[in-house]
Amino acid sequence: MLDNLNWWEIGALLLLALLIFGDRLPTVINDGLRMVRNLRNMARNATGDLSRELGTDIQLEDLHPKAFIRKHLLTEEDEQAIRKPLQSVYDNLRSDVTGVHNELKDVANAADPRGNGTRPATATGGTAPAPAPRPSYDDAT
Repeated sequence: MLDNLNWWEIGALLLLALLIFGDRLPTVINDGLRMVRNLRNMARNATGDLSRELGTDIQLEDLHPKAFIRKHLLTEEDEQAIRKPLQSVYDNLRSDVTGVHNELKDVANAADPRGNGTRPATATGGTAPAPAPRPSYDDAT
């Protein structure tokens, strides 16, 4: 949390805290630490109660709905059964996208004038005309 502060900045913050809170600074620090301890205990008690009620070991990270369902309610077979119908759709879509990507690469390589070292020919058989110069910001103002 304080990784990007150097010693001078930490000292300045401590001095500022001393000026703001004065003689009450130790009690303010003590109250802040007690609040953090109480929050930790509340979180520990909540996960312990939930673990006892469900009969499984639950961590704070497991309280996300997706992680909770995946870890505690579904078996490995259930998860595979849910994924199986969508897996073939995903595989088909991925192969289609890969095919379109490869075709676009082929078209881009064929249209790239630098790809073969020559300029592409126009419909009349000559070389392509040079592109018109783009107007700059100074020209417009």
